[in-house]
Amino acid sequence: MMAHSIIDLSDRARDIFRVVVEAYLDAGQPVGSRTISRLSTLNLSPASIRNVMQDLEEVGLLAAPHTSAGRIPTESGLRLFVDGMLQATDPSEEEQRAIERELTGEGPIEEALAGASAVLSGLSACAGLVMVPRQEMVIRQFSFVPLSDRQALTILVGEDGTVENRVMELMPGTRSSMLIEAANFLTARLGGLTLAEAQTRLAQELDGARHAIDTAARALVENGIAAWTTDPSDRPVLIVRGQANLIDEDAAADLDRVRQLLDELEEKSEIARLLDRARAGTSTRIFIGSENKLFSLSGSSIIAAPYRGHGGRVVGVVGVIGPTRLNYARVVPMVDFTAQTLTRLMQ
Repeated sequence: MMAHSIIDLSDRARDIFRVVVEAYLDAGQPVGSRTISRLSTLNLSPASIRNVMQDLEEVGLLAAPHTSAGRIPTESGLRLFVDGMLQATDPSEEEQRAIERELTGEGPIEEALAGASAVLSGLSACAGLVMVPRQEMVIRQFSFVPLSDRQALTILVGEDGTVENRVMELMPGTRSSMLIEAANFLTARLGGLTLAEAQTRLAQELDGARHAIDTAARALVENGIAAWTTDPSDRPVLIVRGQANLIDEDAAADLDRVRQLLDELEEKSEIARLLDRARAGTSTRIFIGSENKLFSLSGSSIIAAPYRGHGGRVVGVVGVIGPTRLNYARVVPMVDFTAQTLTRLMQ
């Protein structure tokens, strides 16, 4: 099916399409021609409306579920609506106050993040999601302490005084002088950087120091950084609240889809990777149904927005997950406001 844009539709088709989508998102039921004639200001007979709906179905924007005479938007239709017709409004004052009450800045930041997930779940009637910031230690000093002929303890001291250590394997014949040389190199060249920044700069630094450090010490330097950058604890942490919201009266008729979605929520690492795509954006991202392979079976949508820490750097993502039949016009600005509030809290 070819992609369509709003400008490809006639004024009549655009108006009818908008009414169908908005009525479906509001009630969750197929929308018939008589409903459209009641809701719209179009001076068209139900027969004329049915003809336009048939045209919209043929281009893949609407579908007729089962034997119903009504239509619902397809995922392609929802994407077209969200990108070209969505008229979002600011959260109500009551919604803004509810979000700000949870994000007061009093207590640990972890409580505020969990609160953001919970309040979004309550306001949107979806499951709330928050990806917790990665802990990016800034390097102050490296040390290597030999434990045996084949192992050494790698010690990393951060600018904030935190100390971490890892056991690493040594190449045969590694001398104590090599450990000292590698530690001095790492401290001098990579001090003041985060681990991610250090990993990026390391290749350049080693290439420029080809004659200043021998081959064995070079391997120690590379392995010393790798001991942290490949550590599982560096993975983002995902907070999920309100899964029970996903099981409502409308979902009762489609329990297989709900079970699939709940199974997907258990795969937090996969969802975290999806949310990580929102980190690169400057505004709220919307992932609809099978646009993402993770939700190809459950037909779910995610609305997510990045939030920032010191210096405007993106540190995490907040959002909601629910059925594709979401009130996008209401939930999108709600997620965006929560992200902005978290940003103010963390700066």
